[in-house]
Amino acid sequence: MAQQNQNDDTFRVIDRRLFNTEGELREDAREQIEQEKKTEPAKPEKKAADGKTQPAAAQETGPAPARLPAFEMLIDLVARNAVALLGGMADPRTGQPMVDLEGAREVVDMLDALREKTRGNLAQEEEQLLLDVIGSLKMSYLEMSKAAAAAAARERGRGKL
Repeated sequence: MAQQNQNDDTFRVIDRRLFNTEGELREDAREQIEQEKKTEPAKPEKKAADGKTQPAAAQETGPAPARLPAFEMLIDLVARNAVALLGGMADPRTGQPMVDLEGAREVVDMLDALREKTRGNLAQEEEQLLLDVIGSLKMSYLEMSKAAAAAAARERGRGKL
């Protein structure tokens, strides 16, 4: 029994999740974030050639990020899913195009979030690919949602007759 108590004292579980069950930031996590902000050294600002001050992060010009084929394949995969949800591909079972505007909007929003989170970490070609894909998908979404609204209006007009 004495050995049982000794083992219990050496095993401890620490909850390191940032959010509680309601999805809110836990108090101890909030305190830790605030403490980390206080201990971070301030980045010095330097004057540019035109006399304006710039943060040190903006002045750092390291080597350009390398282009990764895997990232481009990821963009292609996600974009193909959005195209399929916009009716660009037929359902293999029915042969009819699948249209899920809400799902397509969510996929485009994911690409937007990916662009936002990778800003400054992409090669120029990757950044341009991401911008082109997002722009094209947004235009397709807009066209499809207008067509769906027009079809719904026609259906309502037929129902009243």
